[in-house]
Amino acid sequence: MKVDSNLARVLEAGHFAVTAEVSPPQNTELQGIREKASMIKGFADAVNIPDGQAAVVAMASWAGCLVASEEGLDPIIHMTCRDRNRIALQMDVLAASAFGIANILCLSGDPISFGSHPQAAPVFDLDSIQLIRTVKGLRDERKFDNGELIVGAEPRLFIGAAIDPFVRPLDSAVERLKAKVEAGADFIQTQPVYNMEGFRTWMELVRAERLHKDVKILAGLTPITSLAAARYMKMKVSGVDIPDMIIERLKSARNKEEAAEEGLKIVVETIEQLRQLEGVAGVHIMTLQREELIPRICSAAGLHPRP
Repeated sequence: MKVDSNLARVLEAGHFAVTAEVSPPQNTELQGIREKASMIKGFADAVNIPDGQAAVVAMASWAGCLVASEEGLDPIIHMTCRDRNRIALQMDVLAASAFGIANILCLSGDPISFGSHPQAAPVFDLDSIQLIRTVKGLRDERKFDNGELIVGAEPRLFIGAAIDPFVRPLDSAVERLKAKVEAGADFIQTQPVYNMEGFRTWMELVRAERLHKDVKILAGLTPITSLAAARYMKMKVSGVDIPDMIIERLKSARNKEEAAEEGLKIVVETIEQLRQLEGVAGVHIMTLQREELIPRICSAAGLHPRP
């Protein structure tokens, strides 16, 4: 597989990789995304640009990726099955690769009920596993989803997928990972890791299946900046497992500033543990529109400068 991806080069060289998320604007202004991209340049090996995250309208991922590329970053385009059928998805894959985007994250997409347009009609012509298989077919077999051959240059994309390692039973999370690997995923980005013991248990199952040999796993991280946010995520957000120990640490903070600092400290400690865990190839940092935290986290965790 030959792709012009910095992320692929870092991972294949055996370095502990760092990806980070930059949120696109809910308007037509590019300056904000340029500033965010410039802010994390040199701190991340690649940058994710979400596409309709939480089913809310924002600038399309492909446009944000082009801006990130202009700023010298290696962008990861998000494509969701929620909003496009297989024709539109393949069209976007061709276009993204033609304009030099070298990484893709294949997603189902957050439920429309989460967002600001609950009356919208979901598509789901493909699911995320079928999308992975389709992109791999375009790249490796030079075939469209209907079996027709591509005449001319094929898209060359490093293929990513998302996994929730805290789905119960744990075996189902491992089976879903296996299905995505078999479909053609080259790298995985997980949901945020707070419960390290639970994540270690999942990784034991992953290693038992030797899946860590077939795909690069990047553990997700999202700093919790307040006690209220921690409680909300623990009770209300599916796929987030926050141990009581973290709640107690945030409770001990005397004010919001101390709580925010404690949240960053927890992320840095988590990175230190993840770096020692066999099968974890890197981290994916999601700061929920607080991109200014990314350089702080990477510097404190010894992840800067990048290779």
